[in-house]
Amino acid sequence: MTGSYLKGRIRREDIITATVAVYAEAGYHGSSLREIARRVGITHAGLLYYFPTKEALLAAVLERRDAEDTERERLSVPPGLDALRRLVALAAHNMRHPGIVDLYARLAAEAVTVDHPAHEYFEQHYRMARGYAVESFRALAARGELRAGTDPEWAGLTFVALMDGLQVQWLSNREEVDLVGSLRFYLQNLLTVPLDQDQP
Repeated sequence: MTGSYLKGRIRREDIITATVAVYAEAGYHGSSLREIARRVGITHAGLLYYFPTKEALLAAVLERRDAEDTERERLSVPPGLDALRRLVALAAHNMRHPGIVDLYARLAAEAVTVDHPAHEYFEQHYRMARGYAVESFRALAARGELRAGTDPEWAGLTFVALMDGLQVQWLSNREEVDLVGSLRFYLQNLLTVPLDQDQP
């Protein structure tokens, strides 16, 4: 890795970090590339060298969040009980970093319109999240660890909706909304085994 390449990588990460801060304050539509460049200490043209469009920068922000979450919580484990526990651990991590939760909630709300640059990302993100959750509940059902009569499809859909909906409620009132406790309550009521049982 040459010095110029390393410097470029560092500058790129600095831009993404500044963008996260600006998005958290003003949302995607309320932000500007010029403001982001000013915070990084470079010219507007300098920022465009790394990210030629506002959409490209948004994609980089979302990709970084997903990559960090996947690596930190090891979300690449096969679907099942351990996968669901790791998603609860992700929610616990998010509670310690309200800024990124706020940013995510804002972007998700903005991106419901089909012409939003992040619409496709969130559509794919939710499709993958639902699939992962549904497959986890199916694996539990196959092992006899899911309560009789529980439909894995509905359980997975509801779990993903609960995660995001609780985050919004928690942002509104952190004192009264127990984000992690609510997720654990939901899961435990669907299981025939303890949520925290050891994996074989």
